[in-house]
Amino acid sequence: MTTPDPELDPATAVTVGRITAPHGIRGEVKVEPLTDFPQRFEAGSRLWLDGVPYTVERGRWQQRNVILKLRGIDTRNQAEALPGKELLAPQAMPIEAEGVYYLHDILGARVQEASGAALGELADVFSTGANDVYVVRGPRGEILLPALDDVVLEVDLQARRITVAIPDGLEFTTAAPPKRRRPPQQKKPRPAPKQQA
Repeated sequence: MTTPDPELDPATAVTVGRITAPHGIRGEVKVEPLTDFPQRFEAGSRLWLDGVPYTVERGRWQQRNVILKLRGIDTRNQAEALPGKELLAPQAMPIEAEGVYYLHDILGARVQEASGAALGELADVFSTGANDVYVVRGPRGEILLPALDDVVLEVDLQARRITVAIPDGLEFTTAAPPKRRRPPQQKKPRPAPKQQA
């Protein structure tokens, strides 16, 4: 182990992965990625564990997880002490482009109509290829909103508020009580909503 690295600012660091289990006998660990930047896990990258920097010796993907070997963690005994711990990295630079956001900046934001009527919170975002879809969950249930200019009217990051117009024909579905999901960190930028053709 090495000493804490001054390059990591705990106030702005982001979680990019969570160690779930040891893997093999040479100190490798299985990691649940919490970032859309796979280069975070490439050989030579630096990640912080308990405030201490480690260099990634090697990383390989296994379905949705990544198997990592961190320099200085060389035995299964060392790896067995790590499940549940988070791997951190410095946060990316703020996005300058208007209408483009990191996913972790908007997940959990309050969603409301232009009238001010509350709809719930942004629980998830997925892509259809043509555009992103915002999954909004609240007291009325769940609704899937296309991330288009005429639907997503305003995103206020400071207020953590998204103002939308619900298109005709879209309705809420009854959903199980929402599980509060921890927003993934360091997600790739999301483009501004696209105009409908």
